[in-house]
Amino acid sequence: MPTFTIGEQDFMLDGQPHRILSGALHYFRVHPDQWADRIRKARQMGLNTIETYIPWNAHAPSPEAFDATGGLDLGRFLDLVAAEGMHAIVRPGPYICAEWDNGGLPAWLFDRGAAAIRADDPVYMAAVTQYFDQLAPILVPRQVDGGGPIILIQIENEYGAYGADRFYLEKLVKINREIGLTVPFTTVDQPQDDMLANGSLPELHKTGSFGSRAAERLETLRRHQPTGPLMCSEFWVGWFDHWGAHHHTTTVEQSARDLDVLLGLGASVNIYMFHGGTNFGLTNGANDKGVYQPIVTSYDYDAPLDEAGNPTPKYWAFREVISKYTELDDTDVPAPPRPGTAMTVPLTQSLPLWDCLDRLGSWTSHGGLRTTDDVGHYSGFTLYRTRIDVSGPAVLDIGEVRDRAQVFLNRQALGTLSRDHHENSLALPSHASGTLEILVEDQGRVDYGPRLGEPKGLIGAVRINGDTLRQWDLLPLRLQDITPVTEVLAEAPPSQDHAVAGPAFAHGTFDLPEPADPTGSADLFLSTDGWTKGVVWINGFCLGRYWSRGPQATLYVPGPLLRKQGNEIMVLELQAASSRAVSFVAAHHLGHTEF
Repeated sequence: MPTFTIGEQDFMLDGQPHRILSGALHYFRVHPDQWADRIRKARQMGLNTIETYIPWNAHAPSPEAFDATGGLDLGRFLDLVAAEGMHAIVRPGPYICAEWDNGGLPAWLFDRGAAAIRADDPVYMAAVTQYFDQLAPILVPRQVDGGGPIILIQIENEYGAYGADRFYLEKLVKINREIGLTVPFTTVDQPQDDMLANGSLPELHKTGSFGSRAAERLETLRRHQPTGPLMCSEFWVGWFDHWGAHHHTTTVEQSARDLDVLLGLGASVNIYMFHGGTNFGLTNGANDKGVYQPIVTSYDYDAPLDEAGNPTPKYWAFREVISKYTELDDTDVPAPPRPGTAMTVPLTQSLPLWDCLDRLGSWTSHGGLRTTDDVGHYSGFTLYRTRIDVSGPAVLDIGEVRDRAQVFLNRQALGTLSRDHHENSLALPSHASGTLEILVEDQGRVDYGPRLGEPKGLIGAVRINGDTLRQWDLLPLRLQDITPVTEVLAEAPPSQDHAVAGPAFAHGTFDLPEPADPTGSADLFLSTDGWTKGVVWINGFCLGRYWSRGPQATLYVPGPLLRKQGNEIMVLELQAASSRAVSFVAAHHLGHTEF
């Protein structure tokens, strides 16, 4: 069987020096029918390894569940890596960051009484142990010494930027070994002395995360890793976007030069990202370093392979650099991308959210304010309801909104409070009497730093003129399966309105234009121009969120989701749309850029 070890100077594959040329590709951000295509394009660029995180919270939406099917079939993904003749680096966390909701940590951890995360807390570590036991049947038989593709396992993720609990790291190593993982273990940290010192153990091989100044960063890394190969296991070639900012890019020329310098110094590399993919559903994370910044749906990352899987100029520039260090076949290159499709689809039926509530969940009543976590709802939307009767001028004040709250009195909109703008109060109309409803959106849990794991919903107390509102009904909106809303709309007559007043669902159907591509459905790009804020489903699959504040202006629709005839589109518009139609455009538009 093959062997993979860490030598005095090099990674050693079957006893011979080996340079890792890796690219990050997250299976959970790519439609499973497209995995093989993305992996092949990585090999064609000159890479020999695929790296992926594992998102614990996606696989384990509850303590009792562990899903490794469909788009979460990690075993199949690793088998496809092996079938392409490539190796794999696996980063199971348990914390991954990745600009992913809660950094991959399940929100239910705190329901079990965990006093701390990413630390040697007994409740947390018991859950981590269960998680790795569930991963064992997938990872252990796919290690290189068993004929599989896995050559490295990473322990935790940039832990030196968060903590310094050596007992925690030691227990993680023990858990990984006890399930049967035998390949070398690594850690990754930014090349700063404190982070490298706190984020690893003497028996773990330290690697760095950076995107420039390779010589300087490798020198720092070498001080902390005096023997063995140097590796940048997150070579940042782009960046992520958050709503309301510009689309981040890096210049092709500079990125290629930085890669050339890194490889010229003899280092191994993992390009982050080779292909970013998409935050489908409601899986995006958020940053909060004083200002809450939710991540957009696209995870394009300005990567060599764009969100739709097409090679960019950066792909070809990187391929040219890599060809200086390994032999490539100039005839083995990706095919040109398929032309885009433009068409307009009318949304003939619509229904206010209020008319669908009984299909989306069940109310619970509470003698005090509850978070969404308190009622076991960890993503998406929750409706809060109470009765008020106030005479004269009045102000509604909420302790903290996590993350966006639309306020209604008797189903009439009063205003919106946003966490990112630090808004927590609004004026009520005179003689405010009736049903007060607050639709709260969890826009993505913080994925980095001390605010990991915080609960969502309305936090603290809700007061009117200083008096606390104590009686609340909560309705978690279960949007994982949109079928109940589709069934209601199927019975609704065609709408005569020319616009959509939210919050409301709008629905339409469309066929793909002829001739159909004989090799399968081409991808589409859904323009969100004219729409304000909401969520879109195609054939029951949640594409993700849109927001007019940008920078993202289109949503990527993977071809495998589509059928020749009878495609269904559902939009939940939270505010308003000027037109009752949506448009598919020929090219993806991720917004204006700044370098």
